[in-house]
Amino acid sequence: MKQGKTLQELGRELQRQRNNRQDFIADTRSLAMETTAYGSTLNMMIDGKTYGYQVSDIAHQQIASRLNIPYRYYQKMQTETPELLDANVNTWLNKNSERRMIRVLDGKVRAFLSDRYRRLDNLELCAAVLPVIQEMKGANIESCEITPTCMYLKVVNKKLKAEVTVGDVVQAGFVISNSEVGLGSMRVEPLIFRLACKNGLICKDATQKKYHVGRQVNVSEDTAYELYSDETQAQDDKAFFMKVQDVVRSAVDETRFMLTVEKMRETKEVPLGKDPIKAVEVLADKFQLTENERGDVLRRLFMSGDNSRYGLINAVTSASKLAKTYDRATELEKIGGEILALPIPRNLLPPSADEALEMALMYEHTMQIA
Repeated sequence: MKQGKTLQELGRELQRQRNNRQDFIADTRSLAMETTAYGSTLNMMIDGKTYGYQVSDIAHQQIASRLNIPYRYYQKMQTETPELLDANVNTWLNKNSERRMIRVLDGKVRAFLSDRYRRLDNLELCAAVLPVIQEMKGANIESCEITPTCMYLKVVNKKLKAEVTVGDVVQAGFVISNSEVGLGSMRVEPLIFRLACKNGLICKDATQKKYHVGRQVNVSEDTAYELYSDETQAQDDKAFFMKVQDVVRSAVDETRFMLTVEKMRETKEVPLGKDPIKAVEVLADKFQLTENERGDVLRRLFMSGDNSRYGLINAVTSASKLAKTYDRATELEKIGGEILALPIPRNLLPPSADEALEMALMYEHTMQIA
């Protein structure tokens, strides 16, 4: 499992962000983009004055998506003809006027969102769930991090454990994640922590989600104004986070954990066949692994000497520790969970690795369509 900040460092950063954030509701007619070789600035009219904020990559993607500008073309304009980008963006901001929530941090637009976006912020989330985690006997925050897109708390309960094979001990846990920039819901997902190599696997099933959807703000101004927390929102948030606390309390379920362990034991009996390299190639194509990630998975697979689907799962989750970012490391842990969730072939010794894995992936795709 990739290590991030300490809990104390996370707390300091969340408080720093709280002190430096601003949220606005803006009519798009009050917005104008201005792009130079140094980047883009989103100008916002507030109470008759114009304020300019730099635009983050995430906000650029959200602006392009909302205005239906293909992002590759958006990027081409950004680098080659910035005046054309400004003309496109500003034309559509004015022509199709609407209200948007503009989230700003450290003087930079970090998100361009619906005015119904519900602010479920990381500091409040931690304040709600950390006391619950502390109450859990044997629970420990194994890893935590805050990235430009998401906050993560990865919790392991050392009291709930089992062996996949003799000496191969795994422990139950869960991941709490939240995005303040509209890139996903607040989620609580089951986690399996393998002691032998300190790998984390995020299970595909039994994820609990809470979406960032709230009431639309009822105003008619054609300008922008800053949002502040009010008493009504505070009461709504209190009720919401009480529900989140209940979800966290039930996140470590012994029955579900043992079912997952049994599935892991079954994958131990599924061979990759005579060509494990081909199995990794199939995996890389399915989940769009980079060349470096493909090489990392293959090396970990060979080093383990475990030529089974279980070995492949562990190779992926072990390779996650080498990922360049914490976000990508978490995605690889989820890919390990995706492989675990694949159907187990019954009474079948697959003739080759690629056929076995492709059959499982095709079956999963068919079930999704159905």
